[in-house]
Amino acid sequence: MKILIKNTQIVNEGKIFSGDVLIKNDVISRIDTNISEEADQTIDGSGKYLLPGVIDDQVHFREPGLTHKGDIESESRAAIVGGTTSFIEQPNTVPNAVTQELLADKYQIASEKSFANYGFMMGGTNDNLEEVLKTNPRNVPGIKLFLGSSTGNMLVDNPETLENIFSNTKMLIAVHCEDEATIRANTQKYMDEYGEDIPVKFHHLIRSEEACYKSSSKAIELAEKTGARLHVFHLSTAKELELFRNDIPLKDKKITAEVCVHHLTFTNEDYETRGSLIKWNPAVKTQHDKDGLWEALLDDRIDVIATDHAPHTWEEKQNVYTKCPSGAPLVQHSLVVMLENYKNGKISLERIVEKMAHNPAILFRIDKRGFIKEGYKADLVLVDLNENWTVEKENILYKCGWSPLEGMNFHSKVTHTFVNGNLVYENGTINDQKFGERLLFEVE
Repeated sequence: MKILIKNTQIVNEGKIFSGDVLIKNDVISRIDTNISEEADQTIDGSGKYLLPGVIDDQVHFREPGLTHKGDIESESRAAIVGGTTSFIEQPNTVPNAVTQELLADKYQIASEKSFANYGFMMGGTNDNLEEVLKTNPRNVPGIKLFLGSSTGNMLVDNPETLENIFSNTKMLIAVHCEDEATIRANTQKYMDEYGEDIPVKFHHLIRSEEACYKSSSKAIELAEKTGARLHVFHLSTAKELELFRNDIPLKDKKITAEVCVHHLTFTNEDYETRGSLIKWNPAVKTQHDKDGLWEALLDDRIDVIATDHAPHTWEEKQNVYTKCPSGAPLVQHSLVVMLENYKNGKISLERIVEKMAHNPAILFRIDKRGFIKEGYKADLVLVDLNENWTVEKENILYKCGWSPLEGMNFHSKVTHTFVNGNLVYENGTINDQKFGERLLFEVE
């Protein structure tokens, strides 16, 4: 099967240039200024930009066990429509993916149901070191540790266990950093005043800057002591950014950082209008924090942009503060949010591609993905930077049926998505065949 994309603006490795891309079967076969080879399908990319597919390094697709909120099929479908062609999913499903057998079960489900390419992280607990050490670095992206409680019972708070995990694996260790004792004390303080129905506007003071910094600084200290590869998920404070460096290339960094789209988009001021729909852990914080995150993203202290896509039902999100789950769905909209920031002059197209495709591939050492290069897998996205639309119920594809972005206008749209050389989405039409493949990782 040959597909030829003609006359498009190719965004790759810090450059934008006019050209054609020929896809043969599942790979990019040729990139040139004018390809005249016969193809089974020719797509006119005039006026559009061709990007490598987004690699989202942190999603919660809820399968198995929580499929009333979302599942691999529904959320990966939403992903490809939004230009995300590969995802790395987290282990706090039900049951938690904390044994090799349970991890294998998730891979089996994805092999049958995923529209996008997939990787699943192995979960660490206080007592599963033996299972963690059996993980194959060639076909599993890394180990995930919750250093502050989150969905599921995966809090790892035993210092000896942590040191053992950090000392004994060469795999990347990804962490959720919030200090549990600090959060508990803060929660109690507000419960004493408000009971269960704490106004959500206090969320960023409960899951505070102190809670984040205390935890992430400890994790980094441990990584430096043990030589572990550490990736800190969803930074939310300006203060934490002093812990990261930008004086060496990403491929040489052992300690790396991620920011999520929502922490670049919202502040605590937005709780007033969006309420619990923007209740995330870690919390959306102040304008000062948001400004700091943007600065660190652009000066390379922050390496990647992700979503922490975490759907809950509308009914669950209407509960009182202490019973309302944290998290929201974002994977369908992450690229257009960042393209809107490009339109507003905050970031270049080249940097969006770097932070959402190139860098996740480099950081996780993903085999032959994340770039528009000959011989690489053809995971590609065509975008129209001049199409206005609004996020509304009718165009939301998440199983939960809502988005924290509802009512927001965007001025760019994904028109075509290719996964492994297959046109899976075109101008509102989704190909029902599933072409997602298991991600593979280069091993030292």
